[in-house]
This record gives sequence, structure tokens and C-alpha cells, in this order.
Amino acid sequence: MDPLTHALSGALLARAAARAPPQTQPKQNALPLRLQIAAGFAAAAFPDVDFALRFIDTLTYLNWHQGPTHSLVLLPLWTCLLSWLFSWLTQKRYVWKLFVLPACLGITIHIVGDLITSYGLMLFAPFSTKRFSLPLVFVIDPWFSLIVIAGLIISWRYPRQRVAAVTALASLCGYVIFLWTLQQQANGIAFHHAVAQDMPQAHISVLPQPLSPFHWKIIIRHDETYHLADVNLRQSIDQYQTTWLLPKMAATYRPISEINWHVQQQFGGDPANSPHIREAWLSPAFEPFRTFTQFPILERIDTSEQGLCVWFYDLRFKFPELPPSFRYGVCRRNDHSDWQIIRHRGLFYID
Repeated sequence: MDPLTHALSGALLARAAARAPPQTQPKQNALPLRLQIAAGFAAAAFPDVDFALRFIDTLTYLNWHQGPTHSLVLLPLWTCLLSWLFSWLTQKRYVWKLFVLPACLGITIHIVGDLITSYGLMLFAPFSTKRFSLPLVFVIDPWFSLIVIAGLIISWRYPRQRVAAVTALASLCGYVIFLWTLQQQANGIAFHHAVAQDMPQAHISVLPQPLSPFHWKIIIRHDETYHLADVNLRQSIDQYQTTWLLPKMAATYRPISEINWHVQQQFGGDPANSPHIREAWLSPAFEPFRTFTQFPILERIDTSEQGLCVWFYDLRFKFPELPPSFRYGVCRRNDHSDWQIIRHRGLFYID
């Protein structure tokens, strides 16, 4: 989920959990409402400080993003550290324990927000690097963000009442449940296709896509073969010619009755190149990319007098009308030299 929505959702949850302190309560024993909301906002933004790993290199960031700072095991540690920091920033006018609740809530809602995207969190770091996800929401979802923003605006207009914040949080839960029903519908489409193609052992994944909650990418993996479809779960959509990027992207997602399945091979369809591709894929230099990717697929092979390069990307990060993000290759100058990993700079800065 995008950082701003994370931070705003932390502020919303802190407002829903907060109560204005009684006027008779000593100042040092009561945290003003504005500071509770500010603490929730900052705490919900905190887990994405792992973006600093980007300055080491992109693959280090990709392999450790949503790692220890998103861990339930380390949640108490981050809560205490942030609470102490918030107290220090107020010159210790308020004891750190007063910040524990909004800080904990802010980090927690950030973890939940990322859990329902497709990237995956190391919930039990540092004891395990296994990633968990329930992919329901695309990383940028305007409807999700608007519900959060509306709740905060109404709460600001009526600062003495929590009902707006509570209602907005309930609406978010309802929206996520709605997305879950769409995910189940996409899963059903994938299951029927796998049965029709006689792929009983296939692995099915459905991932939320940009521009609409009805857009889903279906990935069916059977051995080294992918069956792919971009589907729009609305019953019908308007068709019109356009040169604008976003409408062209949206038009790629087809209604159920018009699904266009694509079959792609993980290592390409040319048996003559297969030994070189597999050697490149299994080379020690490529291990960081193999660790990162979930749905790897060959993009292309470059051959020249200088040597050979084999390029891969992850299907999670390929969207219609856009080049893939996070493309990596391994190259060598001749048959006797070592493979070296190379990053292909993409359309976006993070690539």
C-alpha cells in the first residue's frame, strides 16, 4: 500500500481509539487528541523506513522490504522505540507510555494494510523469512484511500466524536470483504480453466490489479508453464478506441465471456537455448533474484560478439501497456567466464 494511505490509516485508527482527556486530568497523565492522532500517523508510516535499503542496491531492498519492520514478533520493540522517540520530541512533557497505544495501533494497521497486498510480509522475522500475503488490494487503491480520507475529514469537522472514524474503519472492513468475494470469483475462473486443461496439480494465484477493484491477473502455473489472463469481473464494459495510456490499460482486462488466455514458458519455447537459459538461471550470481521472484519468466536472450545475456522478470510486476518492473539478467563474455548479474533500469525510479 502507498505510504500516504498507510500514514492516514494510522491517524484514522488512532482517532477511533482515542478519547479526549478530561479537563481535570493532570497534563502529564493525559495525551492531547492531536498528539494521539499525530503519533498514529507517524507510527503507521514507520515500517517503510526499510526503503533506506534501496541505497544499498535494489535487490537488497526487494528481498528485505516488508521484512523486520513489518514483523509481528518485533512489533513490541518498534512500539517502545517509537513511544520513547515521541516522548523525546515533546521534550518529555508526556511520558513515553502515553504513546504506546497510538504507536502500536499505527504499526499494526500498516502491517495489516500490506498483508492484503501481493508483495508478502515476513511476519515472524527475525525467526523466519517466510512471507505471508492475502492479495486483495492493489498497492494503490483510490477507493481504499478515499474511505480513509473521508473518515479523517469528518473527524476533523466533528473533533469531539469518534463515530466518523469508527464508521470509516467499518467501511474499510466492508470494502475488503467485497474484494475477497471478487478474489473468490477470480479463483473460480482459474479453477475451471485448470480443470478444462487437465492440470490437476496446477498452482493458482489471482492478484489485484490497477485502475479498478474488478481487475485481476490470473496466474496458473503447471510445471514450467504459465497460463495467464487479465480479467475484468464486471459483466460488461464499454469498448472504445483510445490512445490514452490508462484507458488502454483498462481495456486489456476483459470480461469473463471474453477472457483471452496466454500460455508462456518459464524458460522460453526454444529447446536449443534451454541449456544456456537454465545455466544462467541457476548461476550463483543470480541467487538474489531467484530469492525475490515468485513467478519468474524469461524475457529475452541477447547474444553479441561481447557475450550472452539472459533476462528475466516476475509476472507480478508486469502490467498491460507497460514494460515489466524489476528486470534482471545474467551475462558472461564467453563460455568460460563467470556469470554476472545486471539490472535493467525500468520506467519507474524504483526499478
